[in-house]
Amino acid sequence: MQAITRHPLVWGAAWAALFGAVIVVAVVLDWPTWAWSLLVVLLVAPSLTATIVVLRATPRDHLEHRTSVFGHFFARYLTLVLAFFAWSGSVVLGAAISTSIQLAAEGKEEEITGIGFDVLSALTPLAATVLWAALVVRCSWFLARLRGWGEAPVRSEVPDALLENRPSLRRIAIGLAHPGLLLATGLASALLAMLAAEVELSFFT
Repeated sequence: MQAITRHPLVWGAAWAALFGAVIVVAVVLDWPTWAWSLLVVLLVAPSLTATIVVLRATPRDHLEHRTSVFGHFFARYLTLVLAFFAWSGSVVLGAAISTSIQLAAEGKEEEITGIGFDVLSALTPLAATVLWAALVVRCSWFLARLRGWGEAPVRSEVPDALLENRPSLRRIAIGLAHPGLLLATGLASALLAMLAAEVELSFFT
């Protein structure tokens, strides 16, 4: 326990590397989907749990007064640009799906609805994965502002009330809630989920 307390980020990275290697083996050996899906959950579990603990103890406006006016408006600008690209992509994707369904149904009206629901069920996990990746990036950005990039920062913006009576556990939580670790494990899990969704979509193409 003392080793984890002293170097929480090192242990978190070692955990991620171990399960990352096992996931690669699982994919190569064609393990059942549920097996490597469980491994993906275990991969991201330490950093995600620590992130939830840290962010849950942080009020929404904790860093509000530290944001510059330019940063505020630039963030909104990027949000609008990304929203436009997402809307444009959805229009193109919708047209492509509609055409594909009609071609697959070969003009049979009764089959169009069934194929449409099949495609929707395959696309839903993909969309959820993209949103998950966006959430990971957002949380990582906030963690970088909140506690910095150090392994166990002596000074940070993390509220003092977080595990104030358990300093060792507080150090572990802050250490595992590292923006780089969350970004690496979170995006790795998103990539694996997207690959699984792509396999599902291949059955309809």
